[in-house]
Amino acid sequence: MPRRRRLETGTDWVQLTTTPADWKAAGPDLLGTMLAELHLIRAFEETVLALAAEGLVHGPAHSSIGQEGGAVGSIVGLRSTDAVNGSHRGHHQFLAKALTHVTGGAVDPRDPVTPAVQTVLQRTLAEILGLAQGYCRGRGGSMHLQWFEAGALGTNAIVGGGAPMAAGNAWAQKHAGTTDLTVNYFGDGASQIGSVLESMNLGSAWRLPVCFFIENNMYAVSTHVEEITADTRLSVRGQGFSIPGWRVDGMDPLAVYLAMTEAAERLRAGEGATIIEADVYRYFHQNGPYPGSAFGYRTKQEEADWRARDPLTRVAAEMHTLGQITEDEVAELRARSQAAMEAAVAELIEADPDRDGRRRIRPELWPDPSFVDVGIRGDASELEELPILDAAATREITFVDAVAEVMARRMETDERIVVLGEDVHRLKGGTNGATKGLAERFPGRVVGTPISENGFFGLAGGLALDGRFRPVVEFMYPDFMWVAADQVFNQVGKARHMFGGDNPVPLVLRTKVAMGSGYGSQHLMDPAGVFATAPGWRIVAPSTAADYVGLMNAALALDDPVLVIEHVDLYNTVSAVPDGDLDGILPPGRAVVRREGSDVTVVSYLSMVGHALEAVEQTGIDAEVIDLRWLDRASLDWTTIEASVRKTNAVLIVEQGARGTSYGAWLADEIQRRLFDWLDQPVERVTGGEASPSISQVLERAAIARTEEVVAGLERVRAAWGGR
Repeated sequence: MPRRRRLETGTDWVQLTTTPADWKAAGPDLLGTMLAELHLIRAFEETVLALAAEGLVHGPAHSSIGQEGGAVGSIVGLRSTDAVNGSHRGHHQFLAKALTHVTGGAVDPRDPVTPAVQTVLQRTLAEILGLAQGYCRGRGGSMHLQWFEAGALGTNAIVGGGAPMAAGNAWAQKHAGTTDLTVNYFGDGASQIGSVLESMNLGSAWRLPVCFFIENNMYAVSTHVEEITADTRLSVRGQGFSIPGWRVDGMDPLAVYLAMTEAAERLRAGEGATIIEADVYRYFHQNGPYPGSAFGYRTKQEEADWRARDPLTRVAAEMHTLGQITEDEVAELRARSQAAMEAAVAELIEADPDRDGRRRIRPELWPDPSFVDVGIRGDASELEELPILDAAATREITFVDAVAEVMARRMETDERIVVLGEDVHRLKGGTNGATKGLAERFPGRVVGTPISENGFFGLAGGLALDGRFRPVVEFMYPDFMWVAADQVFNQVGKARHMFGGDNPVPLVLRTKVAMGSGYGSQHLMDPAGVFATAPGWRIVAPSTAADYVGLMNAALALDDPVLVIEHVDLYNTVSAVPDGDLDGILPPGRAVVRREGSDVTVVSYLSMVGHALEAVEQTGIDAEVIDLRWLDRASLDWTTIEASVRKTNAVLIVEQGARGTSYGAWLADEIQRRLFDWLDQPVERVTGGEASPSISQVLERAAIARTEEVVAGLERVRAAWGGR
């Protein structure tokens, strides 16, 4: 018989419950503050549901009624410089953080509504109604609430989407030398999501001051937690990552407070991540003013049992027992909270003159429609004082050495820059040498990550939003963006605009196109077309080492997320870069004409610029070849493109990758709408095939474009104008 020994994780995991002594020791100031915040949040949520029932809330109204104890208990003891983020059901978390911020964590239950408190209630309600005075200028609504000043990083409509961002904020707190912490709230539904588990791993492995706070309300919409996981004790996830955990009754705010106090002590001491699981109950359905029993997935008896444990009632009863508050004072607290909400509503809502007995939002409070696209990205004014790349004196260098050298120069001059990615710290510069020498020169600032793109890219997004660091992330291959698609597109790409348009997101994502290298269908794509159709991203695609220097310098100075695309075919090519320090930029809107001509405008980027020039020489067609360099909608050099098209009256767009994710498809549409009057024929395109490149050398070559395909494209253009 084999020997068997029971294994243990060695990681603490405890159930914490309060005793009468705990309530007595808590003191009237803490309990009074908790009770006041609970009532303010409850009155707020009841108001939101009432307005939703009137049809005045556009979109969902995810009420947190019943769950307030978890938010208040965990937040009331935090600093303003501590941070929180959460999910679509996050009104209570946002309000608890904002109220604690403006009151300094002390609210008198006998006089809870100060002018600052009233402002928080009104601005939060305005945001949920989509109004300009909201914290996100009406863009966030119910699900996207952010107020950086208060430490509210932003609630999130993607279930589990905030966990990597929270880990990134915690990374910034730790490496900025603070003892601040970050709390990430999510529910039972998110406890099985990869981004959450990846973030737990990062938080533990890198000893980050992040608390993963699980609000276990047992239902993901209508699906019970027992249907989605074998172990419904959700904080057990921490055991797999060596993260200590606490389980508490979330209807007992003091139990939550005590668990968070213990967790915070560990976090502030630099001991790494924690998990708190609070059993709570949302009294209403996923969205709107009806209970779950109205939809048949909960019983009225279950709802009644949980309502009997209401956190507002629990705190008031304990304070009453201790002689700290009377029943009349509790009733007055509720009345004052409701009056505050009535006052907030009165500032935002008025009688509808066109419908008797109905109300409407005051028309003058809506955002101006012209604000719709403001803040998708910044205005690039941060580049105005930077020197333009000067190539007067040059030296020869390989492209990949230019990649490493310019990054070293920027890390030397900007201590905020950190590099993250798989293997970037080893192998003498990663898998291609692009980070050569950086780990040795800048210890602690070149961070090798787990194979966890969604997690570490989202962490970088949180790091960028924090503002104290400027992350540079490497995706070894661009196809891996699909693994991290939520964080790349839903989070980082949309963050500035979604939260009001003001918050910089200084992040660079580096990746390489590897067509022709034999790595197959899941490693070889050109990501330009996908990113060009996603809001918020800037895109650069250099074809020379000198251009790489100027474009990367610009990318690292911009306050927007920038995709920097490289091509493996260029890595070992030798070309000139400016002699001396690599400091100049090539700002947005700076395409370059690589060859002047009059027959056709050839537009391209990356290694296909070289193939286009070769094809022009082979055909003898007098083509003008434009190297775009900047590819995104806001950064394209339309001045150069238009001047060329007016001269040639024909366009050939040249790219290497598959048709389905083509960059040229978008660009062709834009050219034809902008420049139709100067075109003598439809825009012609050269792309790869429909399929992703295969590993077979023959099939891979058949799937991509090179010089031969550009020659064929030029001949098609020549045939269309009769071969002149």
